Amino acid sequence: MSQPLTLTLARRAPRPLRWIGGLAVLVLLSMPFLALLPATHPLAISTWTLTLVGKILCYAVVAVALDLVWGYAGMLSLGHGLFFALGGYAMGMYLMRQAAGDGLPAFMSFLSWNELPWFWWGTQHFAWAMLLVMLVPGLLALVFGWFAFRSKIKGVYFSIMTQALTYAGMLLFFRNETGFGGNNGFTGFTTILGFPVSATGTRAALFLATVLLLLATLAVGFALARSKFGRVLTAVRDAENRLMFCGYDPRGFKLLVWTLSAVLCGLAGALYVPQVGIINPGEMSPTNSIEAAIWVALGGRGTLIGPILGAGLVNGAKSLFTVAMPEYWQLFLGLIFIVVTLFLPRGVIGLLRKGDK
Repeated sequence: MSQPLTLTLARRAPRPLRWIGGLAVLVLLSMPFLALLPATHPLAISTWTLTLVGKILCYAVVAVALDLVWGYAGMLSLGHGLFFALGGYAMGMYLMRQAAGDGLPAFMSFLSWNELPWFWWGTQHFAWAMLLVMLVPGLLALVFGWFAFRSKIKGVYFSIMTQALTYAGMLLFFRNETGFGGNNGFTGFTTILGFPVSATGTRAALFLATVLLLLATLAVGFALARSKFGRVLTAVRDAENRLMFCGYDPRGFKLLVWTLSAVLCGLAGALYVPQVGIINPGEMSPTNSIEAAIWVALGGRGTLIGPILGAGLVNGAKSLFTVAMPEYWQLFLGLIFIVVTLFLPRGVIGLLRKGDK
């Protein structure tokens, strides 16, 4: 009989990582409550800090989702930003309907539209919006993956196709006539489930939901990695032809993990939008998807925990460098990728494991 997941992970994780992970979870779970304290309290944190960390945690979910397809199945996706943005747009549609009340969203009135497009129907209901958050990126990934894997596209060609997909999505959403706000996207949100979006209590609840999503994503990832499914994915990455010779069809395994990864990105995007307060086509930029790959590489792909560290380090540094030296941030990001490739092939988590020996 298999041991509990938490016990197994505790035994397998390096000692520094156990302490860091446990402390990080405690800090993250306490932050929403610290934000509710009076501003004069010595332990109080600002709403700005809560929003910044919440945004980074959303990126961490994307990093774990990408690690499932790249670190375990060996498929480098440069288009996960599209799935993230689609989930964000689905949530943004609900938030725009809440802000508009019985009328049309502000950008539609500005463009002199007289009625809602058919794909906006039902988006005033939170349950339908959440269903769209999962269905839209999931179905797109399913259709794309079915054709790509059936055609045996892999390696650099797969990466190029995913990057082309997200670029095409960005160009489509930039157009005003598509009904998604064009270049400006969605903003001006007021309420979610009847609560003011800008209220500290709402921000704290959204932050807590993001922490729970990250923990659930990790739990799913580790459960898959420890199962027969995870071992098959690793075989797909290391020796796909040998796996086929053993009688396995890798297409179904790749399609499942690819679709699951897209759904997780959509959920992360849905929590990102109300916390940040805006969603526009810039989130679909291929640069964002490339950055996600850097998070995974820096943290250590194929580890699940490593990509979280990578997302936190890169985005934390980004918040500092874009204020202090904005003109050098892109150079700094490229330097990170070069250093990791040359000197840290197993990422930051590789250093922790080496130090534990």
